[in-house]
Amino acid sequence: MLSERQTEILESAKRAGRVTVEELAARYEVSVQTIRKDLNELCTQRLLARVHGGAVLSSSIENVGYDARRLIASDEKAAIGRAIADLIPDHASLFVNIGTTTEAVAQALLHRNDLMVITNNINVASLMRPYPEIEVVIAGGVVRRSDGGVVGETAVDFIRQFKVDYAVIGASAIDPDGSLLDYDYREVRVTQAIMENSRNVILGADASKFDRSAPVRIGHLSQVDVFVTDSATDPVRRACEIGETRLIETGAVPHLMPLVAE
Repeated sequence: MLSERQTEILESAKRAGRVTVEELAARYEVSVQTIRKDLNELCTQRLLARVHGGAVLSSSIENVGYDARRLIASDEKAAIGRAIADLIPDHASLFVNIGTTTEAVAQALLHRNDLMVITNNINVASLMRPYPEIEVVIAGGVVRRSDGGVVGETAVDFIRQFKVDYAVIGASAIDPDGSLLDYDYREVRVTQAIMENSRNVILGADASKFDRSAPVRIGHLSQVDVFVTDSATDPVRRACEIGETRLIETGAVPHLMPLVAE
């Protein structure tokens, strides 16, 4: 049985993706040792997993169910979505791939003019379909029941028929060395095709992705033109600098000018 405080800590982790010892100690006006004990008990029950300075949902170490992912860092994803939408001008063509962050981008683009959106995400297609100024093209292939993602070689072949202005992609995890990672090899193949057939690649991912790991390599930050996140770690900042990737942290950028398609 969880205490009331432990239950509240778990709910906070579900909303934000992670919690910190210092923040929790201040919120509940208890010692950091007390909070560490709470976190250790939650970790013993495999509800959380410890990271430096706090804890993350245990499912942040494994693949997370789609509905649960929508709850993790939802405010941060919305801010990332708006920032990416600010980079994309009217009259543009773009790929939008699978993910809750890319869905936040789609939400922020709904009232734009004359967009052509090619997607392997049924949720994005359903969201954008009613808007007359947006032409929606959906890839064919195997539909993944868990999240409505269209994956497989048929989707890869479909994507390769296009050359678009922008790619909006996500990743399940980002290593400190800048590697972009995911869980499903079939999804990764589609994402790689999207990156290869876009003039500008924009990656959106919140900070919880820095605490996760996944087995399949999508690529590297150096293959991305712009990386938009709520708050980057120092290793990720260095990887962006070395790879000449433009880094945008949503809390620090008040206004963004559209990219110019090359």
